[in-house]
Amino acid sequence: MKTEPAPQSPDQLKVGLVQMAPVWLDRVATLQKVEGFIEEAAFSGCQLVVFGEALVPGYPFWLELTGGAKFNDPAQKRMYAHYLNQGVTIERGDLAGVCRLAAQHQLAVYLGIMERAPDRGGHSLYCSLVYVNERGKVASVHRKTQPTYEERLVWATGDGHGLRVHPLRAFQVGGLNCYENWVPLLRTALYAQGSDLHVAVWPGGMHNTPDITRFIALESRSYVVSVSGLLRPEDIPAGTPFQRELLATHRPFFGNGGSAVAAPDGSWLLEPVAEQEGLFVVTLDHARVREERQNFDPAGHYGRPDVAQLRVNRARQAIARFDDTDDDDTETHP
Repeated sequence: MKTEPAPQSPDQLKVGLVQMAPVWLDRVATLQKVEGFIEEAAFSGCQLVVFGEALVPGYPFWLELTGGAKFNDPAQKRMYAHYLNQGVTIERGDLAGVCRLAAQHQLAVYLGIMERAPDRGGHSLYCSLVYVNERGKVASVHRKTQPTYEERLVWATGDGHGLRVHPLRAFQVGGLNCYENWVPLLRTALYAQGSDLHVAVWPGGMHNTPDITRFIALESRSYVVSVSGLLRPEDIPAGTPFQRELLATHRPFFGNGGSAVAAPDGSWLLEPVAEQEGLFVVTLDHARVREERQNFDPAGHYGRPDVAQLRVNRARQAIARFDDTDDDDTETHP
């Protein structure tokens, strides 16, 4: 079989939405599955492929179902240790396969990960949205600025370093994690950089995407690609902490999807998809962005920077900054 061609018009962009279940809390197996979907997206001619929030190694669904707020609870501590051990360390090369495939197929990737960050000591997790460009380079890592509700029990607070947009054919693409998409100032930070393709990633829930996807499209006059994950009982490997407790809830889904795409006028290109794993492909046309910006452009002709401005701190936050001004601890040779 031949690979389907990508669109040739510079205005067009073929986007693949991957609504998939992780091999829950198994980093290596989940990344193998991610890489398989990247290959499938490349075969379909996609130039951008998007995965859900915290997909690698998975969203912490156990928290609300097993008393996650119990302080100093041995079972919760064991679960956290397991979760931490399955976190993604970019500096270790955990995403090398994703980067290799992006470069090989000349497509860009947005991937939600649980980042185990060495620059913050290596023992806390950040809900990070990683952008790998079509040359296979990690171009931005956006750590969720504020974990939502019970997520704060296992996720650390991020910063503004990853609030960036990236050129991709005719588009400027930027993304946010889950409830960040409801925060006006974070959306504005992307609009101010010319974002016209907004990526919103979610852990999986039909209650999340129908309203906000269309609202952001109407507010920004941009395409909005919302991508959710799934989690079914069979996706929880045997031996995973709390497996028995989670299965005892008899839920057919812990996360049931909801991936969708809205056009710049708020109409659906892909209505929210529930309870289905797979690759969903849409083709975007930048001309529609330009048409809708004729009567409203939030950061352009409808903006009033003389009246109101947003200030964004994009410095990567660190607990310590070291100024090494001498070589006292450096081994010297005659």
